[in-house]
Amino acid sequence: MTTRTDATFFPPIPEAQRWLKGVTFPEDRPLLNLAQAAPADPPPAPMLAAMSDMLGEADSHLYGPVLGRPDLRVALAADWSAHYGATLGPENVAITAGCNQAFAATLSALTGEGDEVLLPVPWYFNHKMWLDMSGVRTVPLPCTDALIPDVDAARARITPRTRAIVLVSPNNPTGVEYPADTLRALHDLCRETGVKLIIDETYRDFDSRTGAPHDLLRLPDWDKTLIQLYSFSKAYRLTGHRVGAIIAAPDLLHQIEKFQDTVAICAPSLGQKAALWGLTHLGDWKADQRQEILQRRAALAEAFAPLEHKGWRMRGLGAYFAYLEHPFAMGAADLAPLMVQKVQALILPATMFTPAGDASGDRCLRVAFANADAARLRTFVSRLEQLDLPPLAPPATPA
Repeated sequence: MTTRTDATFFPPIPEAQRWLKGVTFPEDRPLLNLAQAAPADPPPAPMLAAMSDMLGEADSHLYGPVLGRPDLRVALAADWSAHYGATLGPENVAITAGCNQAFAATLSALTGEGDEVLLPVPWYFNHKMWLDMSGVRTVPLPCTDALIPDVDAARARITPRTRAIVLVSPNNPTGVEYPADTLRALHDLCRETGVKLIIDETYRDFDSRTGAPHDLLRLPDWDKTLIQLYSFSKAYRLTGHRVGAIIAAPDLLHQIEKFQDTVAICAPSLGQKAALWGLTHLGDWKADQRQEILQRRAALAEAFAPLEHKGWRMRGLGAYFAYLEHPFAMGAADLAPLMVQKVQALILPATMFTPAGDASGDRCLRVAFANADAARLRTFVSRLEQLDLPPLAPPATPA
């Protein structure tokens, strides 16, 4: 018998961590862990002090409203409205136990057994895993060479069973920031065909562009087509407190409330209070964190340039991620574990983000630099320069 969990693959992050078992690293070449896209540092000291006070409040330890604390929903609606130049109310906001749960809850409310959802390739692996476990068919959506979803390909893949197109921007795993005109074109396609457009904006706070990345929330009747997902985990270092959000139509959130009440009842109360404190007190700090990530991005791009002469190619760069095409004959699934030994670096092969048998997965690697400063990123690149492996054979010249 195949169960719901048998229907999908083992989570990539724990799988990659197994590569470290029994491995020791020289003192002068410590491991560079560039596998997981989550900050390892705790929240800033002022937030920790505020959270300490919250521990003494009785409701920090109790169930709260299923769709989230009213004050947090009001604050996030105001924040979202200001950022996007839109008009949202708390009725458009649900608070979830992390953004992965936001995705699971949304898809549970939209899909049934045998329905279809389009995911751009490469995709975020947990999205694929949830669809597998839900009995929903994932339809791979090709991207351009610039790793932007192909709108014409999306149109060709929509069927009567299609329920949604799911995007992540800035993207995980590629880092690519999807252009506003691409998002508008996909929105128009979804509106025309009656399909939902779900945009996971977990990394919104680290977008290199100033202002709103799109104008979709300003469109009339936006909530008939658009659903946005968000995470407080990355912006405020609250990964373990599990606080995410859904921005959507009130009637959809009413359906999502059934999922929430059954799975988690509510997002953790202390985490919600911390998220609210962050929204109202940490604007300048969050802006500084964004600048730090942008500086790391620039440092990695500069350090990487010499590798291009050795056949490496940077396919995508943004938010917490770089998506690298390697020049070696072996596939990425074999190369990534080998790099633990050869360059003392833990990164993920693109085979963890692509369909089985997709050749693009063999060629690429994902680097997550949430916990690596500019100096460590330059060290990583210098180690890549020393990697000496058989190169990929050049394409045969036609006779």
